[in-house]
Amino acid sequence: MHVAVVGGGIIGCLTACYLKQLDVDVTLVERGETGRESSWAGAGILCPIHPWLYPDSFTHLIDASLAIYPGFQADIEAKTGISIEWKKSGLLIPFFDDDKIDHWQAAIEWSEKFDWKVEQLNTAETLEHEPSLSSQTQKSLLWPEVGQLRNPRLLRAVRVLMEQLGVTTVEHAEVTSLLKVEDRVSGVACANGRKIEADQVLLAGGSWCGELARQMGFELPVQPVKGQIVLLRGEAGLMHSIVKHDDAYFVPRVDGRILVGASMEYVGFERGTTDEVIGQLMASMARIAPGLKGLEVEQKWMGFRPGSPDGMPFLGPVASMPGLWVASGHYRNGVALAPITAEIMSQWMVGNGPEMDMSTFAVDRPVDNSATVGFPEKVA
Repeated sequence: MHVAVVGGGIIGCLTACYLKQLDVDVTLVERGETGRESSWAGAGILCPIHPWLYPDSFTHLIDASLAIYPGFQADIEAKTGISIEWKKSGLLIPFFDDDKIDHWQAAIEWSEKFDWKVEQLNTAETLEHEPSLSSQTQKSLLWPEVGQLRNPRLLRAVRVLMEQLGVTTVEHAEVTSLLKVEDRVSGVACANGRKIEADQVLLAGGSWCGELARQMGFELPVQPVKGQIVLLRGEAGLMHSIVKHDDAYFVPRVDGRILVGASMEYVGFERGTTDEVIGQLMASMARIAPGLKGLEVEQKWMGFRPGSPDGMPFLGPVASMPGLWVASGHYRNGVALAPITAEIMSQWMVGNGPEMDMSTFAVDRPVDNSATVGFPEKVA
């Protein structure tokens, strides 16, 4: 079997590796350079954002993926010699009197239902755990088992693994259409005239999948949701856990650097950072974690999340086009969901159907726009 994987982010690259390990011949086609879009730009938080707002099937998928990570980390680091800097830092949500949404009760009920260890901290306990937070913090919830990793390091390791496995990689080749034999997909055609024949095609092009699907003749409501991030130069131990608030999150790295992110902008493929949005992130930091004020801004960047209307990924075959598969729309959870996505999709494509019910992730499922977990409002 020969599979063409369209898209060189973490989903496409890791699925290509899993397919190759199943003795499938794989060609990965990327419009730019592999691992340089949202997969590279993300914060590497190995926990869904507000999972209590999603259906239970989403948590089951996340739990299955996170269960893979310890073994996956050990395996890829041993094979490539590259540390992905996975660490169990915990995740803390602080609560303030003026919060627009009170997640407290829903978060506790979700944690109990799915057996996620959570600690309820009062103001003093919160500030003892994270002294950089504001004294206006009323209380907090701490999930001590939550981990994180460094996205660029993960992508670097996966690229090395692809080379070791012999995955054929074609970069700077924009796929524009499908090849077909009768009614079955038989490969892809690129803008430069190159044609890649394949028995099956996996569409894993992240934020570009919506437009690419339309060119291929079907609808896939995946759109870019821009996120801007600031990197602060801090000292190790200044912040211990990932801190997540509705207005901003803070991710402390092993070396003391701290990520401050990330905006949610529905502005198409408008590249670049803006003073306005960076200013809003820094203002949120000053209010939530004033102990970080004064740290040097080392770097600013942005990425395009592959958003979906309901915040859920699209995983599985395209019923109207035999031979075509989709793994896209992971939105803010691509890195967390990458191992289980790669495992399910690779097995599914070679004929081993998933044990998990995948109907809520079906490509042709009915979707409703959700302001809480789906697309943000468009900027006027």
